Amino acid sequence: MTAATHAIATQGLGASTATIAKKAGVSNGSLFVYFDTKVVLLNELFVALKTEMAESSLVGIPSEEEPREQMLHVWTQWMRWATASPDKRRAVAQLLVSDDITAASHELANNAFGAMADLLERSRVGGPMEHAPLTFVLTLTNTIAEATIDAVIREPANAETLTRLAFDATWRVIAGK
Repeated sequence: MTAATHAIATQGLGASTATIAKKAGVSNGSLFVYFDTKVVLLNELFVALKTEMAESSLVGIPSEEEPREQMLHVWTQWMRWATASPDKRRAVAQLLVSDDITAASHELANNAFGAMADLLERSRVGGPMEHAPLTFVLTLTNTIAEATIDAVIREPANAETLTRLAFDATWRVIAGK
């Protein structure tokens, strides 16, 4: 999976199974012992990476705090995961737009974000996004997050400030506060 992540991050979805196998230190034929096809590999990688991202974001969430503080924690953890794992982030971005990723894989990946979606739902009650479709709110949040991650990568010395500024803007969009 690490080899596939790196190959997709650097070469895109066109990375060959031979390249992935070579990076993994196995023969191309051996790769197909574990994954019937490249599409199966891509789907398993997508679910694994999205699940890791979700789990990393939710680690240590302060359950006794108000939703704003919980969202700040999740946001900060998300930024840390993405900036510490640039290959994983790039691979996820490639896989998100792939027609090879099945609806079942998207559903599995979305299930990993269940606690985060619940928190987002609680956070937007009474706010300007209360009646907006959740997918729209998630898209807005993700767009701000991606811009923030790019800025943090360019300006690591300002990571904490940029992360907080972006969170505050996102919170105003979601909760209106």
